[in-house]
Amino acid sequence: MDSTKMASTEPNVYLFVPNLIGYARVILMFVAFYFMTNPDMYHVTVVCYLLSQLLDAFDGHAARLLGQTSKLGAMLDQLTDRCSTLGLVMALGLLYRDWFFFFQCYAVLDIASHWLHLTAAHYSGATSHKQIDLSSNPVLYYYYQNRTVLFSMCAGNELFFASLYLLFFSEGPNFGGYSLFRSVVIVCAPVMAIKSVISLVQLLAAAKKHRYCRH
Repeated sequence: MDSTKMASTEPNVYLFVPNLIGYARVILMFVAFYFMTNPDMYHVTVVCYLLSQLLDAFDGHAARLLGQTSKLGAMLDQLTDRCSTLGLVMALGLLYRDWFFFFQCYAVLDIASHWLHLTAAHYSGATSHKQIDLSSNPVLYYYYQNRTVLFSMCAGNELFFASLYLLFFSEGPNFGGYSLFRSVVIVCAPVMAIKSVISLVQLLAAAKKHRYCRH
């Protein structure tokens, strides 16, 4: 059979529904970045940022439901996650200058741990970075295999940084003497701390795995 005819019958991975959702996430991310340091547009920033993060919960479901999983989608998803969080953390470093070193450390840990984890999964032959052996690392196993845990940790982490951003401009609605944005920051701070510990565990586990991978 003519190879050109075979190629024409193959689905266009760039037009997979999950990848279209991924493109929308990227657009929303850049809109949020553009307005991020504008004090008059912080509402637009947060809406676009959180909507981009929320869509992350749908692209994976769409991929499995439609049978449209792809390496492009997986990498696009990871890159958007890391870049969007990095952009917000950079803005927070400008707004909360006394905490700039903390935000720098968080960004480095987040990027390094996920990059090393992805490359370790690739070199070990795993079909997904979420493919974790229970016996090798129970922490990462339950983190990645339990969707409720994964969603709760990611959502709590994003809400912490988004609310911290909002808190710089406003206390938000007041309920019973408690401001909404400050309350969310306080409630979600432990989630952010736990996720950071998990990132450190992931970094160390991936570094150990690289020792036994044949590159």
